[in-house]
Amino acid sequence: MKEQTENLTWEEINTEHIVQDEWIDFRRSAYRFPDGSVFEPYYSYSCRDYVVIVASDEEGNYLCVRQFRQGIKEVTTEFPAGGIERNGEKEYGKGKDTCAAEDALEAARRELREETGYESDEWNYLLTVPSNATIADNYAHIFQAKNCRKVADQALDKTEFLNVRKHTAGEIEKMICRGEFQQAIHIMAWLLTQRR
Repeated sequence: MKEQTENLTWEEINTEHIVQDEWIDFRRSAYRFPDGSVFEPYYSYSCRDYVVIVASDEEGNYLCVRQFRQGIKEVTTEFPAGGIERNGEKEYGKGKDTCAAEDALEAARRELREETGYESDEWNYLLTVPSNATIADNYAHIFQAKNCRKVADQALDKTEFLNVRKHTAGEIEKMICRGEFQQAIHIMAWLLTQRR
């Protein structure tokens, strides 16, 4: 039987940049579907790629941060994470190609130290995955850091207000099961470390 060629790609035929600043490029687009019909409006956005670090200290406890998340209007427990610095003012996510931005591992080292005051000499790259493939083009770069040691105080950005908490693996598992560890990419990062 002859295999049919897939034709599933949408063709972007018009785009309006609703908000475009140093943080986000929020767009309203019109797309032509594979069957020739046109759909609009379709909203999507670009923003920075970021890193997530599943970090454990020398006693095997996991370093987590507590901070307010505006999307759900709650204080959450999650792993240290943060944006990859850009070279250009409006340079958003570069996905798997970070040559024009800060190296993902360097960003992970920086974010771990800034948010927690900890460093590690034992880093494992786990995965690079789209943050939200449906409406965004940025990627999350996932790392594991083992045997972290405290070397400094926190050095937070002006928009960061967070506290460091240590948790055992069992406590993290319970938080995930109770819906108290609410960042989907962070849960995925946790599951990846448990497979190693």
